[in-house]
Amino acid sequence: MKFLASIAAAAAALSSTVSAVGVSGAAEGFAKGVTGGGSATPVYPSTTAELVSYLGDSQARVIVLTKTFDFTGTEGTTSGSGCAPWGTGSACQVAINKDKWCDNYQASAPKVSVKYDNAGLLGITVGSNKSLIGSGSKGVIRGKGLRIVSGAKNIIIQNIHITELNPQYVWGGDAITLDGSDMVWIDHVKTSKIGRQHIVLGNSASNRVTISNCEIDGVSNYSATCDGNHYWALYFTGSGDLVTFKNNYVHHTSGRGPKVAGNTLLHAVNNYWYSSSSHAFEVDKGAMILAEGNVFQNVPAPVLDPIAGQLFTSPDANSNAACSSYLGRACQANAFGSSGAFSSATTGFLSNFKGKNIASASTAAAAKSVSSTAGFGKI
Repeated sequence: MKFLASIAAAAAALSSTVSAVGVSGAAEGFAKGVTGGGSATPVYPSTTAELVSYLGDSQARVIVLTKTFDFTGTEGTTSGSGCAPWGTGSACQVAINKDKWCDNYQASAPKVSVKYDNAGLLGITVGSNKSLIGSGSKGVIRGKGLRIVSGAKNIIIQNIHITELNPQYVWGGDAITLDGSDMVWIDHVKTSKIGRQHIVLGNSASNRVTISNCEIDGVSNYSATCDGNHYWALYFTGSGDLVTFKNNYVHHTSGRGPKVAGNTLLHAVNNYWYSSSSHAFEVDKGAMILAEGNVFQNVPAPVLDPIAGQLFTSPDANSNAACSSYLGRACQANAFGSSGAFSSATTGFLSNFKGKNIASASTAAAAKSVSSTAGFGKI
């Protein structure tokens, strides 16, 4: 009987462990209902090759990261000629001559020698029906990002840290790329020391995406603005994308935080922008942005002029009441501290929210706590 009892106890402990590594919470907003790998038995990769295999195969998977996966050096390095469009100072990023970018667009910039890690240039392919989950504060991917492209759908990325993608080089790599995907939830993810974009939604439709509780850490020794604040932060330019951006902490950036275009409908709610040396939003042609309940602290320009797309910034109670017809509630006002103006009341696009899954909104006062709750190792 004692033997059977010990087996039962071991089984219970195993069941508890498996349960503990499941996805925490559920997506709000446009990607509501995403299930990722669902109830698939968790797998625990031990090598970079296993991680690549699990992420890219055709099976539904729950992939648990229990350590740092270091891709630096795994694909060799490349030396060549690049350029320095923003100067050759020690704090300035220089650029890899990707697709002859230096030759075609920065021909007058000084030429410099570059040596970069090849693994950072192209992210790991992520197939459909995957949950990628970090265990505690152990799930780190160093030197390589993730790519969710070419029809991949139903994907959850939660509680991981992606870092060290050739941070000294523009075109050195993107942390998370979406292009031609659908139903993706990125939650409690930290990105830091990235060469190019922290999160980029490419020109093809990325459809329904929720980005929540993430930390976009722009602190870097190298910057296109040469000031320790990363310029290339968030790039949402897909064709007809629906993006919920909620409870995220975006800090120490100097631009493109986010840049929005391509008929993207963006709901930015209860986020905390902190310590930018320039601007946060770039609103290009085709952008449709509802920004409510956010905090801008030490952000000189919450939005870059001119505004080419459509933007509603919840400027006052009367304007915010217009949200009720489309969101089922009034919008929440944004809050500012030592920051510039952020006032636009374009409402014509709000009808695009009607009938869709809409994230809830708290007051901007609640968003002040995001800096301590967003990011890796917080769940």
